[in-house]
Amino acid sequence: MMFGRGRQLPRLFSNPFTTIPSQSDMITLNIPGQESPLEIDHLVLDFNGTIACDGQIIPGVRELLARCARHLTIHVITADTNGHARTELAGIDCTFTRIPDNDQDQAKLDFVKQLGATSCACIGNGRNDRLMLREAALGMAVLQAEGAFPATLLDADAIFPSILDALNSLRKTNRLIATLRN
Repeated sequence: MMFGRGRQLPRLFSNPFTTIPSQSDMITLNIPGQESPLEIDHLVLDFNGTIACDGQIIPGVRELLARCARHLTIHVITADTNGHARTELAGIDCTFTRIPDNDQDQAKLDFVKQLGATSCACIGNGRNDRLMLREAALGMAVLQAEGAFPATLLDADAIFPSILDALNSLRKTNRLIATLRN
């Protein structure tokens, strides 16, 4: 399967329940003080604590993901703590990957590297999200009802009070530019 600008979906975490996302454009961020623009093809999301609370998708997330899917290939990678992620994601234009119970931070990092970290925006909140946020071209942390791991916040490029704010920043990119400029 080819996604974004000719990249293959990582086979390491292939899943028979993966939904094939539609082809998308990309988001380009020209940030003053950075050598080159960020060209984002992929949005990699954690599930619990990020786009869901207690295993249920947060109201408003479906609509914003549909808008983001016009420009990005969306991937949800999760430990699926509550066991509802695949069901909750039904109808959303995204891939779904459940990671193993061990070395979850490394599994998420490997997934992002296989997509091409320089073309990824990642959003997460947990300890197992820290490495992918650090490696991604754009790492965004959210601090919501399920909390956030402190080191994950420190490894993010930007921190948002909600997933709705983080997703809206990908649509209204001047918000990100104002935060990231030097």
